[in-house]
Amino acid sequence: MSDEYRALKDVFAGTMGGIAQVLVGQPFDTTKVRIQSAEGHISPVTVVRQLLTNEGPMAFYKGTLTPLIGVGACVSVQFGVNEFMKRTFSSLNGPGNPISMPQFYVCGAAAGFANGFIAAPIEHIRIRLQTQTTGAKTFSGPLDVIRKLYHAGGIKLIYRGLGPTLARESLGSGAYFLTFEALVKNEIESRNIARKNIENWKLCVFGALAGYGMWLSIYPIDVIKSNMQTDNYKRPVYRNAVEAFRGIWRQSGAWGLVKGFSPTILRAAPANAATFLAFEITMRYLN
Repeated sequence: MSDEYRALKDVFAGTMGGIAQVLVGQPFDTTKVRIQSAEGHISPVTVVRQLLTNEGPMAFYKGTLTPLIGVGACVSVQFGVNEFMKRTFSSLNGPGNPISMPQFYVCGAAAGFANGFIAAPIEHIRIRLQTQTTGAKTFSGPLDVIRKLYHAGGIKLIYRGLGPTLARESLGSGAYFLTFEALVKNEIESRNIARKNIENWKLCVFGALAGYGMWLSIYPIDVIKSNMQTDNYKRPVYRNAVEAFRGIWRQSGAWGLVKGFSPTILRAAPANAATFLAFEITMRYLN
């Protein structure tokens, strides 16, 4: 492949990163969503025990088909836009002027904003499936979720939670890519090596730290989004993100905005290490 296919390389490598992210991170994500949507306090250990006892080990992969396809698309857009923005800033800066840290943040934020329009409906569908229990199934699968949501409220309902998703993705992806690129840049400059020569284990560490940077910066927004998307879709309690925030605060106070944080932060390291490793390795092969 020549450089005229650079955008296609970015998208394909991003897709590989997205698939790796889902396969590694889905059990953690299912646990997180169950905690976020539960009434009152429930520990990750309790959720895991209930899932294994009542629904079996495959319950951790409920709704996986949607994110496997969808997150592949999301991450491909995310990495594709980030790489495009990096090339744009490199061109604007001119030869000998590297991309600055604020510019890396803007690249990531733009990537997240673009990704948010795809992520919102995909996560809504996934969350509806993840929060179903064996004895109380409302939806038979992703297509049934789409059909029932559309019948109840049209495209607007399918895109419920778009506002907080865009905020989460923009702010989070800015921190995400800034962290990774700053670590890569430091490694290249301190050791005077090419990007392709950075060891795989270091890419994993950098990806894990990027995941921490992202979730530490935006987690309460994710809780608000999840509560909107697990709300009764026929008679919603929350009309918007502000009402969801107020409802969470009334019910649980500040603690309610960090529900499910432990499985999320545990997921951040392996899932994002796998994402960046898959992306970087795929790009090396394509180049």
